[in-house]
Amino acid sequence: MRTIPNTALRAARTARIMSQDDLARALREAGCASATKRLVQRWESGATTQPRPTHARALEKVMGLPIETLGFGIVRAGRDIGGVFDRSHEVESPSGGAGTAAAPLARATGDYSGVWLSRYKYYSSGRESSFTVTHYAVALQHGSQVTVRSLPGSSPSTIELDLTLEGNVGTGTWAERTAVDGYYRGARYHGALQLLADPTGNRLAGKWLGFGKDFEINSGPWELVLQSPSTSKETIDAYQRPPG
Repeated sequence: MRTIPNTALRAARTARIMSQDDLARALREAGCASATKRLVQRWESGATTQPRPTHARALEKVMGLPIETLGFGIVRAGRDIGGVFDRSHEVESPSGGAGTAAAPLARATGDYSGVWLSRYKYYSSGRESSFTVTHYAVALQHGSQVTVRSLPGSSPSTIELDLTLEGNVGTGTWAERTAVDGYYRGARYHGALQLLADPTGNRLAGKWLGFGKDFEINSGPWELVLQSPSTSKETIDAYQRPPG
């Protein structure tokens, strides 16, 4: 059966307006002398599913993201779905494919890693109407820090949230790159965000703040609803689609 492309890595690269050659060059400049365009192609095609430790460190440095968010099927640093993840060598994809795993909505208390439905509302003064924007997004937690990155297949725009947790309160920043062919023509917006987790930990809801076209401060509701606690490559691929 065919291999599954690493769409998360490709999305991270294209979001930075980098070609495969550009990424390989940046990896070499980050100290990974063996990085080539061909290596990047193998990663993105899914032919190579686990990077060497030196490659993983260089990818994290260049992309500014933990390796788990770059599509290599790791649930958390150093572990995969089945247990310990050995990064001592690269592993080529086997000929047999894996089906999509349906994960239960259960996880360790206080762990917000997983796939979430992101939904926020805003008012467009130019169109005199309110709009709701939805994405599927992957959250990775490292201690009190949570990064949330939208899946490229779920929307033509992309969002990034960076939160610091204190109890059941998440405070941080948001950024959105709008769709190139949409109303805002690829403009980037950003601002502040605070979310509260409900008692189950399966929903976070709160408010965003951001500037408008006349630099007035706007705000609106934002929520994250857990879809799956898994961040395996199979689960992520299952959510590479617009929310229903």
